[in-house]
Amino acid sequence: MQGIADKAPGIVIVGAGQAGARAAEAARGAGFSGRITLIGAEPHLPYERPQLSKATLIEDGAPIVSIRDGAGWAALGVEVVAGTRIAGGDAAGRTVTAEDGRVFPYDALLIATGTAPRRLPVLETGALPVLALRSVEDALALRRHLAPGARIAIVGGGVIGLEVAAAAAKAGAAATVIEAAPSLLARALPAPVAAFLKARHETAGVTFRLGRVPVGLSPEGVALADGEVVPADAVVVGIGVEPELELARSLGLAVDQGILVDDCGRTSVPGVFAAGDVASRACPWLGRVARTETWANAQNQAAAAARTMVGQDTAYGDPPWFWTDQYELNIQVVGNAAAGDIVLRGDPAAGRFTAIALAGGIVAGAVTVNTPKDMAALRRLVAGRRSLAADEAGDPGFDLRKAATR
Repeated sequence: MQGIADKAPGIVIVGAGQAGARAAEAARGAGFSGRITLIGAEPHLPYERPQLSKATLIEDGAPIVSIRDGAGWAALGVEVVAGTRIAGGDAAGRTVTAEDGRVFPYDALLIATGTAPRRLPVLETGALPVLALRSVEDALALRRHLAPGARIAIVGGGVIGLEVAAAAAKAGAAATVIEAAPSLLARALPAPVAAFLKARHETAGVTFRLGRVPVGLSPEGVALADGEVVPADAVVVGIGVEPELELARSLGLAVDQGILVDDCGRTSVPGVFAAGDVASRACPWLGRVARTETWANAQNQAAAAARTMVGQDTAYGDPPWFWTDQYELNIQVVGNAAAGDIVLRGDPAAGRFTAIALAGGIVAGAVTVNTPKDMAALRRLVAGRRSLAADEAGDPGFDLRKAATR
């Protein structure tokens, strides 16, 4: 086969999360028989992060499910080096160096270092515990605070913040969400869906402070800019993430919000690839360069990059798609769901409906609430930039699959 020679040093993957793990599997699946080294900063075998804000927070004693166990990685011929942070690299010499001094040479390098939670320094000094949610340890620490009667202040009304709020409410804790914007998930959800979701949380006892900004901690809770103090026993900060770019910068890679890549995962430096949350590329559905922080992108972009690394050029360019489970709601989002004219399909009062974003008659994005069959068709419509009349979009009796094939 063309591509990397089947000998040492082979492929090195830095970042042993979902993207790194799926890339290792894809390289083997593409027939590469050389050395694969998968290096992760966390002390765990690779796992998928969505479970941290779902089962881990909600179910007592829920195990952390690894993508493969140790025997599974050994059988695949992948060396997993856990608990090892890479300090930098040498693009000319094709090596990366760990903080403990170990040097890992590579023929091809995939950077899948992901992101780190964005910090809020004004809340980092005080007597209250301030937590984030990114790792196994974060999830277990947060779970201990979700108890009946506990008061949890959540800074950030995005997906993670709302999933934490749902978990807190289910545990019997009192959750308050503090969000600087005037509505929830304004960049991801159209207004009718955001309002529906807010109302469902309020039914569960969650309260909101929208358009409000925290300025510090007091012994009683989170102090807001308008003088109010939100009572809290613990604070969760979920205001987004920042890409882990230290290795990329040491290698001289081009960056723009993340590591710039083409549709095959190639960076600006030969032999170096990137995938997952740390990678950014031109996104036609958003009309700008962007990182895509989703489960599907981490898996599929990484697999495409791995195949390209071993000589089988593979492009990945599906529209962004993610889901969130809150209470009995399964919410899925594809494309740019807040763009253009929003057409509702179904009845929000029944807890089952779809919101379709039409831009010039083209399906730009959509949100489904407990209507997964709609999403299966809408993902094809968005990917194919298919047209859809507003009356068809709003008719629950219209089969969306017909629009995907005409």
